[in-house]
Amino acid sequence: VQLQASGGGLEQAGGSLRLSCAASGLNLGNYAVAWFRQTPGKEREAVSVISFSGRNIYYKDSVKGRFTISRDNAKNTAYLQMNNLKPEDTAVYYCASADIMTTVAEEFVYWGQGTLVTVSS
Repeated sequence: VQLQASGGGLEQAGGSLRLSCAASGLNLGNYAVAWFRQTPGKEREAVSVISFSGRNIYYKDSVKGRFTISRDNAKNTAYLQMNNLKPEDTAVYYCASADIMTTVAEEFVYWGQGTLVTVSS
């Protein structure tokens, strides 16, 4: 089982990036998918979570209106569209899958390797 996160990079404040999370070895459509982020010295935090059906979505308050999570179960891939990026969005972003809709990192079974997002001011 593997989750492959990609799409990170260096972007200026106000710019956009789209992260992708491609799954292999599991049917991602059977799982909730989340994007977490982590900066040095801080705990990993849930940025957004989407249920297996896509009908239920959670966003961290600071990204509401700027980030959009989505999934294409036919492609076994989830996405995080990040618009109007801010320097405080700089972090390593991880995708993860869980059996339930949750924001608790310990509930997630499979994790991607992380992709670095750097936003310059």
